[in-house]
Amino acid sequence: MTGEPRAIAPSTEELSGADLAARAGVGEEEIERLVTHGVLVPREGGVAPFRTVDVLKIRVARVCEDGGLPMGGMAKAIRAGRLSFAFVESWPFERWAARGPQTHPDLAKEVGLAVESLQRIVAAFGFARPEPGDAVIEAERPVASLIGQAVGLGIVDEATAMRVGSVYAEALRRVAAVENEIYHSGIEMPLLEKGLGQRRTTELASEMSEGFTDLLDDALMAVYRRQQELTWTEHQIEHIEQALEDSGVPLPPGRPPAMCFLDLAGYTRLTEERGDEEAAALAARLSDIVQQAPRQHRGEAVKWLGDGVMLRFRDPSGAVVSALDMVEDIPAAGLPPAHVGVAAGPVIRQGGDYFGRTVNLASRIADLARGGQVLVSQPVVEMASVPGVRFVEMGWIELPGLTNPINLFEARRS
Repeated sequence: MTGEPRAIAPSTEELSGADLAARAGVGEEEIERLVTHGVLVPREGGVAPFRTVDVLKIRVARVCEDGGLPMGGMAKAIRAGRLSFAFVESWPFERWAARGPQTHPDLAKEVGLAVESLQRIVAAFGFARPEPGDAVIEAERPVASLIGQAVGLGIVDEATAMRVGSVYAEALRRVAAVENEIYHSGIEMPLLEKGLGQRRTTELASEMSEGFTDLLDDALMAVYRRQQELTWTEHQIEHIEQALEDSGVPLPPGRPPAMCFLDLAGYTRLTEERGDEEAAALAARLSDIVQQAPRQHRGEAVKWLGDGVMLRFRDPSGAVVSALDMVEDIPAAGLPPAHVGVAAGPVIRQGGDYFGRTVNLASRIADLARGGQVLVSQPVVEMASVPGVRFVEMGWIELPGLTNPINLFEARRS
């Protein structure tokens, strides 16, 4: 990777109409149109009546217009005092909105990627797919630099980089969605319920949320670093075990990982009866349990599946104990009974997800289990060593999607 770090303009930078048009990637006539409609409000005095935050106002207004909301209608609402784009001024994205003179072919050359690869990778990370002549958005630069260096060192290829991008984008989209829900229910709605108009509510809500931006950034990074620590520690433990084995140090017999599927019995019917708010509350209580309990037994929740979750454990014993703990804790939290399937064996990990026969088998077993049951495959019984737990044989059973019947067991407390 070549090139010096590029300075990012401060959020208070003042801009002329021509500068604003260049930053936003529009013509000066568009700036005049948005001023006429009241979306942009020039500051009085000087030759630089705009600020970098106005780039975001342009983007929001144009997205609304592209989505079918008439600009004339928005202007009417602004004049009536029902709408203001001032809410954008509290957003923490001004530095990312700034556009410089560099185009994507220039950036691709700087980071050592083909233009077509840069286009696909940027899109995978959640940005609009750029055209070669588009000016670079500052937020694209760290992504391009990271992937350019990783590809250049042979750490990843383009396909892997795109998988990483899609995982990042989806995970952080969900984080942002939860933050938005809290902003709406905890700030906007209380103001609206006090009888404030939409415009005043938006302005006050933006003012109230300003102090949280840095706190959110710090908290999110702290949680991310903690998850990195846990994941990297687990990975290094595997290397340490391998080093001991290579040195002739005897280790306990190896056990394959175990996959576990947990579903809530009657969850869909219950949420239909009680509504969306109750569904969200149930999901939050379930999340608390399935995030905390498995960690005590070297496990983790790896995928949410509507009314259930897929979990991965480093060994079958941990999966069995954790499954029994969860089916006991879940009803105590006011949730419908859980039913669990556990299978042990080789799994394929790709893009943060797990695949293979073991995963499919655990899912099929969970479908067969009744509320409060933990059903396991025979390899789990053979490899698990769990004091205080016994396995009751249920016999050979045919499961949908599997060629041959399997011998199933129910795990129970002794």
